Amino acid sequence: MKKIITKSAEDTKELGKDLAKKFKGGEIICLKGDLGSGKTTFSQGILDGLMAEKPYTSPTFLVMKNYKLSNKKIKNIYHIDTYRVGAEDILELGWEEIIEDNKNIVIVEWPERISEILPENSLRINFKWINDEERVVYFL
Repeated sequence: MKKIITKSAEDTKELGKDLAKKFKGGEIICLKGDLGSGKTTFSQGILDGLMAEKPYTSPTFLVMKNYKLSNKKIKNIYHIDTYRVGAEDILELGWEEIIEDNKNIVIVEWPERISEILPENSLRINFKWINDEERVVYFL
């Protein structure tokens, strides 16, 4: 387990941006943590690092957002928020097809809500507040 402390939203976004440089396609990134702990900010860093078209907004009320890329290796980034839904709902949105395509990257917030359909090799990242400004980000 790797542990990184971020001291601001900008630090958290930069951490996501740095991680995005390592992606080749086919990754499923699971972001777990309390409301406001940095999951969406981190996701925005990933999207920025992969040069997805802005604006980057939380998919909380949409459940899933699709960002298309003009990259040869990565064609789509799916940002999914499962806070208000379960595995059956995500399956109905084409989950199986999305995760089978190695040209897709999937970011899942609140992965514990759909744990039964997440592949074992998913990258799992937990966010925890230390104080009002700092958070610890655990890469499991």
